[in-house]
Amino acid sequence: MKMQEKFNSENAEELRRYAEEYAQKAGIKLNPDKKIVEGLIKGLLKNKETRGEIYCPCRVITGDKKKDRDIICPCVFHKGEIKAEGHCKCFLFVA
Repeated sequence: MKMQEKFNSENAEELRRYAEEYAQKAGIKLNPDKKIVEGLIKGLLKNKETRGEIYCPCRVITGDKKKDRDIICPCVFHKGEIKAEGHCKCFLFVA
């Protein structure tokens, strides 16, 4: 299940917990650097507030809802990036 299917809050701690739960279920981890995670959570919440979804803060939002679905956190690219690089593009999730 994608994070956004369960997440409807504006609460940073709640989003961090959802991301952590997702990571555990997916066999990955949240970045151990709490400052990076904190900044990314703020970016996700800002996108939720301004764009209506928790779009990945490291991706370009096109405005096309169908295309932009792919960049709702966790984006469709994160697993391949983690496999290839050991982390997703924004560094929220790591191997």
